[in-house]
Amino acid sequence: MLRLLRNEPRAALLLLALVMANLLAWGWAWHSFSGSTALMAASLLAWCYGLRHAVDADHIAAIDTVTRKMMQQGKRPCGVGAWFSLGHSTIVVLASIAIAATATAFQKNMEWFHETGSLIGTAVSATFLLAMALVNMVILRGVWRSFQALKKGQTVQGDVTLPAQGGVMNWLFGKTFRLVNKSWQMYLVGFLFGLGFDTATEIGVLGISAASASSGMSVWSIMIFPALFASGMALVDTLDNLLMVGAYGWAFDKPQRKLYYNMTITGTSVVVALFIGGLEALGLLMDKFALSGGIWDLIGAVNDNLGNAGFVVVGLFVACWLISMANYRWRGYDALVVRS
Repeated sequence: MLRLLRNEPRAALLLLALVMANLLAWGWAWHSFSGSTALMAASLLAWCYGLRHAVDADHIAAIDTVTRKMMQQGKRPCGVGAWFSLGHSTIVVLASIAIAATATAFQKNMEWFHETGSLIGTAVSATFLLAMALVNMVILRGVWRSFQALKKGQTVQGDVTLPAQGGVMNWLFGKTFRLVNKSWQMYLVGFLFGLGFDTATEIGVLGISAASASSGMSVWSIMIFPALFASGMALVDTLDNLLMVGAYGWAFDKPQRKLYYNMTITGTSVVVALFIGGLEALGLLMDKFALSGGIWDLIGAVNDNLGNAGFVVVGLFVACWLISMANYRWRGYDALVVRS
């Protein structure tokens, strides 16, 4: 990732800006709450919520999958994680303002707000991840065929990592391939993901608790909590994004390396997106139709702990990168000749 930051000034500036945003948020908190240990502790909790939420499985799967897809198109999408977090944080900030402004009255109606938002957010997350899994399946099919042709010394036509133009598969999935083509489009995806309101509720509770502990606290002061949450989440999601761009950058130095690595990582993306998206979809069905017993209890238990899966997903992608590099060198694939 250090080489990426040296070669990509925009990535370095983005990371620097996010570090500064975190420092400013903490400076704001210190200026407002330095006299209260309880409020500083609440600030730390809000920031940790952001760091933790950034590695939720649906965040990691969405960011890594879109990053891989855009690099397949010859782009350097260093802003995917930041835009996704910005969209997600917008929901958190808006909900926190509403909670702080209306306090108890809003809190009484929060249950309906939470249930509706949770349904929408989970449905969007599951649909997006399953759609990206289909995209990656099509890409994986093309990459696998190209790599097999390369090993046999056959001619590889066109861009070896993109699916062929035309044909039934391109007709079926053409719109899905164009789903996200620019980093800023992840803002809308993050916004829709944020409608789950689980995190917005946590920040809202922190704000209300802080307001109760310190009589007369202004809305401006309460907004310190979502600011800390948002800055922490954006920093971690961007680091994950840059880590993936750096990993893909190694693979894209040579055509044969690109083929082999993408075959490995695309297969991983398919498995992760199908697993996370499928679990979320099954969880919706379970809640909607009150399904229980047997496999449904297992699905419910896994969904309840899905947040921890984000760490596993990050580790899985990094492991695939390292294993791919080692196996590639061990088998001497660099010596393969690309005929195009």
